[in-house]
Amino acid sequence: MTHLSVEMLAADAAEPITTAGHAQLGIAVLAGIAVIVLLITKFKLHAFLALIIGSLVLGAVAGAPLDKTITSFSAGLGTTVAGTGVLIALGAVLGRLLADSGGADQIVDTILAKASRKAMPWAMVLIAGIVGLPIFFEVGIVLLIPVVLLVAKRGNFSLMRIGIPALAGLSVMHGLIPPHPGPLVAIDAVGANLGVTLALGVVVAIPTMIIAGPVFSRYAARWVDIQPPKNLVPERTSDDLEKRPGFGITVATVLLPVVMMLAKALVDIVVDNPEHTVQRVFDVVGSPLIALLTAVLVAMFTLGRAAGFTRGRIAATVEKSLGPIAGVLLIVGAGGGFKQTLVDAGVGQMILDISKGWNISTLLLAWLIAVTIRLATGSATVATISAAGLVAPLAAEMSTPHAALLVLAIGSGSLFFSHVNDAGFWLVKEYFGMNVGQTLKTWSVMETLISVVGIVCVLLLSLVL
Repeated sequence: MTHLSVEMLAADAAEPITTAGHAQLGIAVLAGIAVIVLLITKFKLHAFLALIIGSLVLGAVAGAPLDKTITSFSAGLGTTVAGTGVLIALGAVLGRLLADSGGADQIVDTILAKASRKAMPWAMVLIAGIVGLPIFFEVGIVLLIPVVLLVAKRGNFSLMRIGIPALAGLSVMHGLIPPHPGPLVAIDAVGANLGVTLALGVVVAIPTMIIAGPVFSRYAARWVDIQPPKNLVPERTSDDLEKRPGFGITVATVLLPVVMMLAKALVDIVVDNPEHTVQRVFDVVGSPLIALLTAVLVAMFTLGRAAGFTRGRIAATVEKSLGPIAGVLLIVGAGGGFKQTLVDAGVGQMILDISKGWNISTLLLAWLIAVTIRLATGSATVATISAAGLVAPLAAEMSTPHAALLVLAIGSGSLFFSHVNDAGFWLVKEYFGMNVGQTLKTWSVMETLISVVGIVCVLLLSLVL
């Protein structure tokens, strides 16, 4: 991914869009976030529209001219979509091919057939981790819910014992691991290395998934002991298919883009010469665009053709995958616009000035900013994008591993305590047939655990690296 971040674009501007003092800027930030929260929660306005209005309010309270605020927002939206839009689209295509071909079901069924009753929560977190690698959290939930409900029903498990590990696996992947939108945008904003971030992300993700998944599910099952709701066991994706791809080839297809990106990171470390032919080749091969495009093209054969799909059916599957991500793209873009408005108003510099006197780790500061925005807006992606823009100036002097850890600190903070202003909260509540209190005691606590364990792992790694 190019490191032409929105911060670099902003740096090209002659001056900030406002000369407001720190107090006024602080009030402007709070006002902008408050408007976004109010519009999303109270007035049920779409996050895309709320972010546009919030950005305009931020600019107005900060004393910036309206035309400059609009220019800042538009530049941020354009740069964010340019940097991540194609990758989000390719991820969606790969996810849809995985689902429609029965590849996801094949992964699930194979692991469940091999797992004992005692190992089932561990099997669920493994399934969610693999399935959640290339696809969005919401798509992953829809894919895994039938399996979670069927396993809980057939094995007579408490729904939380099976459901929490699956949710933990999906949520950790969504918040920490590229090619998910939040981590990709954060990598671009702070100028981190994608391969290094991916490698360190996996190191942080494994203990985080274990603690927030199989370990926490024991307690969640005691606090909320519910059975699968009978009316919510849906049909499986591949039940109407005559054949489906094998387990090995499906896993290999899903992991292909990850392997390609990690190979690039390894070559960067070993060769460490941008002019070297090998490194230049791997810079292309391991770029997210080429890695995901390759995986999609391979998946058309290894998944689509293996399931007996005609060329027409594969084309229809690809087309069907792009519609649902329009909203995601717009929200991600608008989040980038809000972030650029924050940066151009001088909020990033304000945080830099204020935090100079603090005896606090940059990583912890980034986590706290992401936590605040997450609690306020309810969106992990918006929290990641906004926090990345605010702390980007702090990353200027960082080493490659620490810049990657900064991305992971932001990602961890973006998952903190999901509650009523988060669409994921309601999705989990409805699918598991829980009330608001039960959802807070299970899902919300699990998200908080992921966030806290994530930042602890990041801080520990920062001591070693």
